[in-house]
Amino acid sequence: MNKGELIEAVAEAANLSKSDANDAVESVLECITKSLQKGDNVTLVGFGTFSVKRRAARTGRNPRTGEPLQIKASNAPGFKAGKGLKDAVN
Repeated sequence: MNKGELIEAVAEAANLSKSDANDAVESVLECITKSLQKGDNVTLVGFGTFSVKRRAARTGRNPRTGEPLQIKASNAPGFKAGKGLKDAVN
């Protein structure tokens, strides 16, 4: 399912127009993104938790030359599925 299909599914499930469903989906994604940018976790009970994972600086290798290079520290978004989602999938 891609974003367009998700918007269609939300519109149908919630009896909304596609425009309203698009606004709703965009708003949810924007709120999650802003919370993660602040370093907060977003927990949807039964679904899962979005969080920011910190990656430490490390030494890597250039795959072509084998030459070592320094990789900067960075933040990466993460998601851990909740019990309800895990049970629904299994």
